Amino acid sequence: MSAAKPRKRASGWSLFIYVALAAYAASAIFPVLLVVYNSIKSKKAIFGQPLSLPGPGTIDFRGYETVWEAANFPRYFLNSGIVTLGSLGLTLLFGVMAAYALTEFRFRMSRWLSLYITIGLMVPIRLGTVAILKLVMALGLMNTPTALILVYTAMNLPVTVLILSVFMNTVSQDLKNAARVDGAGEYRILFGHVIPLIRPAIATVAVFTMIPVWNDLWFPLILANSEATKTVILGAQQFVGQYFKDWNAMLAALTLSIVPTLILYLLFSRQLIAGLTRGAVK
Repeated sequence: MSAAKPRKRASGWSLFIYVALAAYAASAIFPVLLVVYNSIKSKKAIFGQPLSLPGPGTIDFRGYETVWEAANFPRYFLNSGIVTLGSLGLTLLFGVMAAYALTEFRFRMSRWLSLYITIGLMVPIRLGTVAILKLVMALGLMNTPTALILVYTAMNLPVTVLILSVFMNTVSQDLKNAARVDGAGEYRILFGHVIPLIRPAIATVAVFTMIPVWNDLWFPLILANSEATKTVILGAQQFVGQYFKDWNAMLAALTLSIVPTLILYLLFSRQLIAGLTRGAVK
């Protein structure tokens, strides 16, 4: 009897955790779903039946038609894609190489260099907005995707190096030494042996870096606010400000800015969960 009580307590505690997590997930998902399915409803249905699903008499795509005609969202999506993928590629490339160097090679200033990189997590990059703006103007990169790519790469490198360093420390040293005995260079060891073993960690870093870049409003507003370089979030924000009385158009614009993030999470959810789980176990 005494052995059964701890199991009951453990099962009861687990049930409480699952219920709490389910409630938190529902509270996070519900507003997003509310915006998405209200974006295809008529204005009368939005105010009269905001919680009801769209039906035959309430479906209305007028908001998307307004967005398509009044705003250049295809261009905004292209700009966001260029900035997000460009910054992600540079962040992963430099982050992987820096993490490998810090974990594999020991030199006099390696600890101080690791501390310097870690400090990048403590200091918000937005504190240096004025200096960044002056540097971008001096380089002639104002209103260009390059400026955003470089800023986001610098912003995401510290957390990328920190996470990947932890995972690279778990890779067997014997495997790397065996590759060196076979004549493999460090680049071949990194890209041919180490990276395939830490793919869940790379996927986790990719999701955690891509979503803030896609959703950022601060730096596009300051560094790339022209019509040719606007990102989706900036374009949607300005569109909502202009059409704040048109609820169909406003919800449609918000949906267009939300959906890519949801698709991204669905594509990488398995790798993200695997990376988080493996990191917790280690």
